[in-house]
Amino acid sequence: VQLQASGGGLVQAGGSLRLSCAVSGASSINTMGWYRQAPGLERELVATIATGGSLNYADSVKDRFTISRDNDKDTVYLQMTSLKPEDTGVYYCNAKGRRLFRLFDLWGQGTLVTVSS
Repeated sequence: VQLQASGGGLVQAGGSLRLSCAVSGASSINTMGWYRQAPGLERELVATIATGGSLNYADSVKDRFTISRDNDKDTVYLQMTSLKPEDTGVYYCNAKGRRLFRLFDLWGQGTLVTVSS
């Protein structure tokens, strides 16, 4: 099972970016999500979406970020709007699911988001 993230970049404060993460090789996927890690800080939850559509957001991104998934493409998206300099960091996608008879909990390679003031 592999996760391939894309969509990071440099944007000015107030701008928008859309991240994508495609999962390949899974038999089924349960929860998909995005986490981020700012320089010198621990990795933190940004948002998750369960198979049935249940959503969970960090308070700091509510009303600005939207997580969604395309189950046909095994892809999770993160639409980020009204970006702030404090949103800067490496964004990692995560997927939990099953490949054949084994469970997995895997991370993508990370994509850098830089928000300039």
